[in-house]
Amino acid sequence: MTGFVSFVSSGPGDPDLLTLAAVKRLQMADAVLFDDLSSGPILEHAKAGADLVGVGKRAGRASPKQDHVSRLLVEYASTGQHVVRLKSGDAGIFGRLEEEVTALRAAGIKYEIIPGVTAASAAAAAAGIPLTRRLTARRVQFLTGADVTGGLPQGLNWAALADAQATTVVYMGKRTSAVLAEQLQAHGLAADTPILLAKNISKPDQTLTRGTLGTLAQIVEAAPDDGPALILIGPLAEGT
Repeated sequence: MTGFVSFVSSGPGDPDLLTLAAVKRLQMADAVLFDDLSSGPILEHAKAGADLVGVGKRAGRASPKQDHVSRLLVEYASTGQHVVRLKSGDAGIFGRLEEEVTALRAAGIKYEIIPGVTAASAAAAAAGIPLTRRLTARRVQFLTGADVTGGLPQGLNWAALADAQATTVVYMGKRTSAVLAEQLQAHGLAADTPILLAKNISKPDQTLTRGTLGTLAQIVEAAPDDGPALILIGPLAEGT
């Protein structure tokens, strides 16, 4: 008997931001393979007796390789169990979802994807701002600040990223923020463009720090390296 995998998006950390579908899947699962950022109170919704297996990745820390995580997921499901793969934020946004889906397809294992609140939406809500605005912020773009090597991805569309009428959200961009800010300015985005550094969003220790593109590197450097962060760039980051 082949099992089933539910890819469950846990949101940015506050269990109140879980969807009803996410809670239901956690309460049904025989095993939960969870990201580091999806641990803590969120796991209290898991079924009593379920196997809880940490498979999270954090920058600068020893972490399971992606191939190992995918194999583990297949092994659990191959025993006939209902498995929840609990991913932080929304599973489809920079969550390596495709690699794990590919492994399940190759093994003939069925799955579903439960969407969730991504950190960008939660950060904007915490800051009391929208992500879009008529006329001056008509487009939202998400960017990962780190490729597989940890550096800024190559081949970026700098003309699009330097659009002054867009809201740009950078995930995992603390380490590359100085290079990113330099390149954005080199491609025409003004140094006084507002930015927002949002850390530990939706958690009790969340912080929001505003500044400008010209001061982004200094703001990131001065901030404690104590949790996940994202960077909002664009006119709305200034606040109201």
